[in-house]
Parts: sequence; structure tokens; C-alpha cells
Amino acid sequence: MPLKNLSPFFAFWRTSVALDREVVDAVVAPEHHGPTTELNDALESWPGTFYWADESRKRLMLIRSLRPNPRERWWLHGLLFLVTFATVWMAGALLVGPFQQPGSILSGDMIATAHAAWAWIEQTMPATTFAVAVMGILLVHELGHYVMARRYHINASPPYFLPSPPSINLIGTFGAFIRLRSPIIDRRQLLDVGAAGPWAGLVISIVALGLGLPQSTILSGVHGDSAQLVYIGNGQFPFFLGDSLLMAVARDWFLGEGTVLLHPFAVAGWFGLLITAINLMPLGQLDGGHIMYSLLGKGQSVVAYVTWAGLVVLGFQFKGWWLWAALILLLGRGRIGHPSVMDPHQPVPRNRWPVGIASAILFVATMSPDPFPSFP
Repeated sequence: MPLKNLSPFFAFWRTSVALDREVVDAVVAPEHHGPTTELNDALESWPGTFYWADESRKRLMLIRSLRPNPRERWWLHGLLFLVTFATVWMAGALLVGPFQQPGSILSGDMIATAHAAWAWIEQTMPATTFAVAVMGILLVHELGHYVMARRYHINASPPYFLPSPPSINLIGTFGAFIRLRSPIIDRRQLLDVGAAGPWAGLVISIVALGLGLPQSTILSGVHGDSAQLVYIGNGQFPFFLGDSLLMAVARDWFLGEGTVLLHPFAVAGWFGLLITAINLMPLGQLDGGHIMYSLLGKGQSVVAYVTWAGLVVLGFQFKGWWLWAALILLLGRGRIGHPSVMDPHQPVPRNRWPVGIASAILFVATMSPDPFPSFP
């Protein structure tokens, strides 16, 4: 339905073009407050998306795309996914091995080769389990952002996965991201798109913990820097993993007290919680920065500076936080505050505040001050 067919329902409105989208900010005429059935019927014919900008349902935002999204390079996204899966699998082989060299399965006897290949598959199943869970967490996290962005007709790319050699990064990946090719209109959009990823990824992390913790093992007579560990180097060296509030609650719920050797699913779930916490830090253009800017506007800068200072302090316990503090400055070109949206003055509706507050609580619950106590 063209805008001219909706205009009789509005007292006044403003139309703007945001790169590839038409944005209509409309105030509904008093006789159609509620809204009326006639207005609802008319909105169903709008060739885009719409939402109420306030709880009173008097201010309406309508958005439609002006041109089709560009063709995606699916081959590139698929290739990056496969390469990242391979590097995460290698990291899993180091973390939750043991690992047997595949050359031992080669033989002139086809039956012997098949048996050896199957034995090798079983031998490396912990690494495969770990890779499937980690990649599932990353994929669902990014799909949360992607689906919510498309809900607002934001031109978003499919996820880009970033592989990493396990010798550089214990998890075998630097994570994943999507590109938003359309500008964010207001703080409500920013909040919904920013929060969707961490909450979607959290669901898969909890599933991984639910599958892995019951299969984990309580070790008697083993004590160290934390209550959970994996063995690296073909099971020779204990590697302790730090705690978060949510991880401690989940571990006590399933296993009770004691030092726990984590199942590969549980290791992936642990990493999922850490990824959630890092993304929810209220800094720059991390998901937590999006959320906090949505709630506080320019006040997000104060929270960001306090959080950044906290990372510097935590760096005396785990030096990796200093690297994150430096990366935030580098990526933000010296800024740790959040850039503005097109309409920064339109506040987030009150019914969205619980999402933002719950996200802040989730950050606290998943944050591990010293995630790798085995490291200096």
C-alpha cells in the first residue's frame, strides 16, 4: 500500500530516506488511537515493516526497502565456515583430545584401512563434538543478529567466520560477525539487534552445558586454580578454566562439589559463556555497547569508561584483558563510547527496558574475571 493510502490515518508524519530504506515517522490521528481496526487493516498492506515507537501507540514507525539487497557471496561465507570449523576442530583436538595422526590409518588392506579409519574417527570424536558445539554457538549468535536486523529491513550480510591457528587462539577462531549495510534508525532497533545475538547464543551454550556436564567427571584428589579443567598435550597437562556465576551454578546443579574434568560439550558451553560475556561488555560497538547506548544514550560513555578501567585492573590478574582493552581502543580509533544513531533523541520504549536490564545482568553472570588461571 502506498503511503498516500495510509496518510488519512495520520495527524502528521515525516518521511526520510536512510540510504536504501524509506522511513516514515508518523503520529496517529486521535480518531485512530487504539489503534482502530481500519488502521490495522491498512498497516497489513504496508510493503515493509512497522512498529509502535511508544507504549501509548500514538507514534508509528514504518520502514520499507527501496531496492533489493545485493547478491551475497555465499561461497565465501561457506568457505570461511568450513575453514573455521577445521581450526576449531584442531583446537578441540588439543584441548579435549587425545589426537592420533591420520597417517596411521593408511594400509594396503581395504578392510584394515576401514577399521583403522573408524577407530580414528572414534578417537577424534571429542574434537568433533567440541567443534560442532562451538560453531553452533557462534552460528546461532550471529543468526540472532541477522534475523532481528532483517525484521527491521536492515540490509545485513550473512555471518563471516574468522579462523585462527590453535597455536594463537585456544578456541581456534576469532569469532564471527555480520555487516550491517543499512544505518540504524533509532535506539529501539539498536537494542533489539544488539541483544538478539548474545541471547540466541546463550541458548546453545546452555544446551551444550546441559549435555556436557552430566557426562563430565569429578576428579578425586585433584586441586588447582579452579574447580574445572581439561587436559592438553594428549592428556598430560591439566589446564584449568576460570569460573563465572552461571558456570558455577550449572556445575553445582549437575555435579555438586569437586574439581571437574569437563566433557567436550561442557568445554564448548564454557567458551560460549565467555563469548557471551565479552560481547556484552558495554564498550564501543560490542553488543553490550549497543545495548547500553540504547538505554542511556550519551550516558553510555560513562559506563564504557568505568568498564574499560575495570579491564585494565583485571589485566593484573589475567593479561589477556589488557589485549582486549587495547583492541577496543584500536577498533574505536581511540573512542570507547558508542556512535550515534539517526534519531538518538527517540527513547527506547519502556517495554524494551527489561531486555536491556536482563542483558546487563547476563553480562555479570557470564563474566569470568580470570578465565584462564593456568596462564600468567
